[in-house]
Amino acid sequence: MQLHFGRGGRLTQLPPTLTQFPIATLLKIESPVSHCKQTTGLISNRYKFRVSLNVALCASVALSLIFGLPLLAPPATAQAPVQPRSSSAIYPSMTKVQSWIPMKDGVRLAVNLYMPKGAKPDDKFPAILEYLPYRKDDWTLERDWNLHSYFVRRGYITARVDIRGTGVSEGAPPDREYSHQEQQDGLEVIAWLARQPWSNGNVGMMGISWGGFNAIQLARLHPPALKAIIAVCATEELFHDDIHYIDGMMHVDEFEPAMDLELGITRAPDFPTDEKSLAPRFDSSPWFLLYLRQQRDGPFWRRASVAPDHYADYTVPSFMIGGFLDGYRDSLARFFEKSKAPMKALLGPWNHSFPHDAEPGPAIEWRDEATRWWDYWLKGKQNGIMDEPRFEVYMRRPYPPDPNIKEIPGEWRAEKSWPPAGLITQILNLHSDHTLKAEMAPAAIHHLKYVPSVGIEAGFWWGDFTVDQRPLDAFSLVYDSSPVEKDTAIFGWPKAVLQVSSTTPLADWFVRLSDVAPDGTVTMITGAGKSGAQRDSAANPTHLEPGGTYSIPIELHLTSWVFPRAHKIRMAISNSLWPMIWPTPVPMETLLFLGGAQPSRLELPIVPAESSAHPHFPPIESAPSLEGVSSTGDIWPPKEWTVTRDLMTGSTRVAWSGEDAGHYPWGNMKDYEQMSYTVRDDDPAVSSVHADASTTVMLPSRTLLWSVVLDLRSDAKNFYYHFERRLTENGALIRKKSWDETIPRDHQ
Repeated sequence: MQLHFGRGGRLTQLPPTLTQFPIATLLKIESPVSHCKQTTGLISNRYKFRVSLNVALCASVALSLIFGLPLLAPPATAQAPVQPRSSSAIYPSMTKVQSWIPMKDGVRLAVNLYMPKGAKPDDKFPAILEYLPYRKDDWTLERDWNLHSYFVRRGYITARVDIRGTGVSEGAPPDREYSHQEQQDGLEVIAWLARQPWSNGNVGMMGISWGGFNAIQLARLHPPALKAIIAVCATEELFHDDIHYIDGMMHVDEFEPAMDLELGITRAPDFPTDEKSLAPRFDSSPWFLLYLRQQRDGPFWRRASVAPDHYADYTVPSFMIGGFLDGYRDSLARFFEKSKAPMKALLGPWNHSFPHDAEPGPAIEWRDEATRWWDYWLKGKQNGIMDEPRFEVYMRRPYPPDPNIKEIPGEWRAEKSWPPAGLITQILNLHSDHTLKAEMAPAAIHHLKYVPSVGIEAGFWWGDFTVDQRPLDAFSLVYDSSPVEKDTAIFGWPKAVLQVSSTTPLADWFVRLSDVAPDGTVTMITGAGKSGAQRDSAANPTHLEPGGTYSIPIELHLTSWVFPRAHKIRMAISNSLWPMIWPTPVPMETLLFLGGAQPSRLELPIVPAESSAHPHFPPIESAPSLEGVSSTGDIWPPKEWTVTRDLMTGSTRVAWSGEDAGHYPWGNMKDYEQMSYTVRDDDPAVSSVHADASTTVMLPSRTLLWSVVLDLRSDAKNFYYHFERRLTENGALIRKKSWDETIPRDHQ
């Protein structure tokens, strides 16, 4: 079983390939669990590196060897003979060294240094930092060993650091993700790595999810030693794209109870429960409570975001990696559009996972290209990587809406930059006969009834593997094109422009783009939503005037797709996408206006269906095993999903649960989580979510059980929050703390 990071950064055991089901009748369905498999392969074409340095770099190397000064970073436009693309291993294996990094205030951060075995005493190496709260000595231990070994064997020292107050690191946990304290500590960590006697002075940062987020955020602060980053499944736009407010609307994710559980757990392997060790963590305020108080965009979210106005001063070379089944993929193209920093991007068909162990496939050996990136920016090797196409993308082709599909059909293509070559915008207008046509539509009005309980077929965030969309389409306004006459490819951000009206002051609109196969099955490609209250500003939302007409532009999330001959393009519109988005509180009807001076329409980013540039990736390299460490089971996706509808009360409930276990030389850990969401169609104000999560630590002489309960419910005016932590030792309660708060709804 492979370890992966959940979408908020939460450590899970699989990328979330959810199974969703229609809600029209009473259902109880068990979904098969997809298991990640260890992908193996051999590195082919093991060339020796041939390095050609210009005069400045030769001088830099000489100074580095004589005086220990850092290497100069190569200019992005440097021209030099290109060495072979494959990066072969230099060292046979690696070793792990546990150490401490002192902060200015006296707190020490714990670090695992992964170092090449067999290096000479005077060898100098660049450092690659991964900076996370996810417990380097238990939860990510096996994953870190497998991931980092690739780079270490190619001449790097990697540093896996626990954020302050998490894992083995000292201090109290920060008050939120991506806090000011986390960033200031990160700057000190980078400077410390650059000063080490084994260092050549150059530092890179990499990471997936949380590690990608803080790599981007620290790059924005431009620490002198940070020469380049690799950010996987990460975003620079926190309010709109992160998992707390998807598209600016409230989302309650499995990350919330899981992270607020983890904050209370003490260090491995002894897991102390004395007051000094336990109190700062166990009594720390839950982060989700803080996020509930921040229901609109503004300084809270902008402090750690590059968007919308910090792209111009972002200069650190950045390699961005994402997947079309991941909710953070938009950031790749935005950086290309808005930043002048040297950029490279890799966008595949995956979910929230590293590409070499991704499921669904095709998985690829991305670390070879990553090593070439590091070699260029951290070692000064002129390998031509910046002269190659900068944006490698997987063009998806149709597949049935099967949540258990193992490999996505399609092909790789390479773009020199962004926007892609040959991009044009095709406009399709919405017509009264529910068709999409290039011709202008006559004026018409379509009515849409708000059904709060619909939406689960669209997944839990934009990109999940989804089932057939027809049950959700039955409660939506649907518009189809004629069967396409030839292969039609899209790559970019589709856009919907809706002319709408609502009977209530608060309404959300959701648009899904789908492929309709000749047999009638409907596969969702992408989608997005917008709160009517945020039509002018997410920072200053305002109510709609009932009966007023508004133009609502909705930019759908970044996608690729090839519609083959005889398939149809479908656009579907709804006012609910539950349980992804918390329902608006009042029953209503909305109107969609067709035709006229400002027609409701769909804008598609059309690109040539074929490309002459096709990337090549080497075979995936098998990872070394870590003796005495293994894992079993899965939190996400869960063992089962159940969707039930009570025909007497009109309420709908979605529930899931999952568990996993880790096995270590010192003992065992077991994690469990379950969540359930409930809504009523006739009174959507009264909605709720309940969650239980726990971590059990089994040591030779004692068993510790950390557990949490989250209850969140709403009415028309407020959210009512309850959260509690509990800790037992050998069955006896030794600590308990709870939080209760009423929080006004703020246009959510």
